[in-house]
Amino acid sequence: MKRRPAARRGGVATQVDAAAVFAALAHASRRQILLVLHFRGGEMVAGDIADRFACAWPTTTRHLRVLESAGLVRVEKRGRERVYRLNRERLLGVAGEWLRWFQPSDHVKKRRERGRPD
Repeated sequence: MKRRPAARRGGVATQVDAAAVFAALAHASRRQILLVLHFRGGEMVAGDIADRFACAWPTTTRHLRVLESAGLVRVEKRGRERVYRLNRERLLGVAGEWLRWFQPSDHVKKRRERGRPD
C-alpha cells in the first residue's frame, strides 16, 4: 500500500484524503465492515468478516480493498490468513478534519450570543 502524504489543513492532501475516505464510506457494506471491526475489538481475519455478510466472497474482498486503499483498514498476513485492523486514527482524523468546517467560528458564536442569525 502506498504511503499517503501528511494531511495539511485546507491543502490538496486533505482534499484527496477526504475524497478517498468519504468514497469508501459511501457504501453501506463498507460502513458495516468498519462497525463490525470496531465492535469486535478492532481486528478480524478476512473469513470472519465475510461470514457476517450475505454477499459473495469476491464482493467482500473488493469492499475490503477499497477500505484498505482509503487507509481505513490495515491488512497483515499471518500465515494463510489476512488480518484486517481498523485504522481509527485515519477515520477520525480525516472525517474530523472535514467536520471542523461546520463548527461555528468565534465570529459566529459572538453573533449568536447577541441574538443575530448566522
